[in-house]
Amino acid sequence: MTTTEHRPVTGTDPRTGLDLPPEVVESTDDHVHDVVGAAADAAPALAALDRAGRARVLVALADALEAARAPIVEIADTETALGDTRLNGELTRTAFQLRFFADVVTDGGYLEATIDHAGPTPMGPRPDLRRMLVPIGPVAVFGASNFPLAFSVPGGDTASALAAGNPVVVKGHGSHPGTSRLVHEVLTGALQAAGLRRGTLGLVFGRRAGQELVAHPAIRAVGFTGSLSGGRALLDIIDARPEPIPFYGELSSLNALVVTEAAARERAGEIGAGLVGSVTGSAGQLCTKPGFVLVPDGQAGDAVVAAAAAALGGASVVPLLNERIHRSYVDDTARLACAPGVRAVAAGDPADAGFTVAPLLVTARADDLPDEAFAEYFGPAAVVVRYAGPAELTAVLRRLPASLTATVHTGAGEPVLELVGVLAGTAGRLVFNGYPTGVAVSWAQHHGGPWPATNSLHTSVGATAIRRFLRPLTWQDAPADVLPDELRDVPAAGVPRRVDGSLVLPG
Repeated sequence: MTTTEHRPVTGTDPRTGLDLPPEVVESTDDHVHDVVGAAADAAPALAALDRAGRARVLVALADALEAARAPIVEIADTETALGDTRLNGELTRTAFQLRFFADVVTDGGYLEATIDHAGPTPMGPRPDLRRMLVPIGPVAVFGASNFPLAFSVPGGDTASALAAGNPVVVKGHGSHPGTSRLVHEVLTGALQAAGLRRGTLGLVFGRRAGQELVAHPAIRAVGFTGSLSGGRALLDIIDARPEPIPFYGELSSLNALVVTEAAARERAGEIGAGLVGSVTGSAGQLCTKPGFVLVPDGQAGDAVVAAAAAALGGASVVPLLNERIHRSYVDDTARLACAPGVRAVAAGDPADAGFTVAPLLVTARADDLPDEAFAEYFGPAAVVVRYAGPAELTAVLRRLPASLTATVHTGAGEPVLELVGVLAGTAGRLVFNGYPTGVAVSWAQHHGGPWPATNSLHTSVGATAIRRFLRPLTWQDAPADVLPDELRDVPAAGVPRRVDGSLVLPG
């Protein structure tokens, strides 16, 4: 079966639940193939563009986004109800991310440029070997529902793939089609002004289009942020390809947060209020939301729970993003509240319009946890687990699925090395005396984790996100004129290199 009809893609106003005017149409199979074909045609020129040129392009994309800030934020708020403050911040982050990858490209360390000159070794003569990372080819990126900018058309997957020298085809998310279309127009205008080919950044819409995109033989890698079930479906398509490709999926995360006895005694009110702020921010629709909170028994732990319950009553919650997320949250939290041993200790006001929901805080005992306690609830809900001591705490942590983050709140000078050792095996980022929501774009950031948080050892945020869209290539006894500049004996542009085993810095 092929798609030949141009069916409209209709967004919804989360504040009212009413359909918005159609902004785009679903992509037909032929359109998907045309877009991917254009990306494949654009790949050689983008890969050949030097690092300085690529950095200039990334900065131009950031400038274009900021120049169109007002209309982008306006349509994004209409489609997501995330609010001007959040969306302006997200646009600023997205522009910063593009400029950040311009710095990464300019630095050049990501290339892992390495030269081993020809010479004798204990194993005999060695040929001249020169290795570095090169672009992998056209990349498919799936926009996320909860980040219409930072994890969508102009987001981190797109930025890092372009920085690596690869064309990108984005499958726009149905929750914000108008935003995706507008941002794509802004970015393609900037790309064309920079002299790059039409296929450098493509956009398609519709579930079928996403399937065709992943199956297309010209696509060399996939970046995905979404549900575990959605990720599994794309993995099935990749498994059926004659030639497999890497799939970088951010999929599911509970993000356990541990409060120790000493921390509860020292700052119960602060922890309870901070926890609720982290759980309800953006209506709990963040992959790093702490959804599983471990609090000690006793008066100190009771004070943490009481502070959280009080804070939840005054929390401001925006509507959920779409009908599917809303329906899942309502149904799943209803089952959670009725699960054996679970007690609701705080709930917000019931929804009265659109996809608005009531935030929820429930408690359960560590020694009698139902399966529902270990589920991810995408929305403003969290499970507080009361534990009796270190042994009970460790037993619960060993039952948890891996996550993007793990957090521990400790007391002053409290020894927690053993606890940290357990948490380190479950997450890609450890947070101390803070909250995991908010992922800084930086050189040292890691946004990933063992399955089911992600399905790879890579990050989708930070400098090393670029590594996903590169592959190693070695030149053996190559003439100087065929070598990339970074591997020549005297490169025109400085770059960190390892030469005959020694690190050589530019300058």
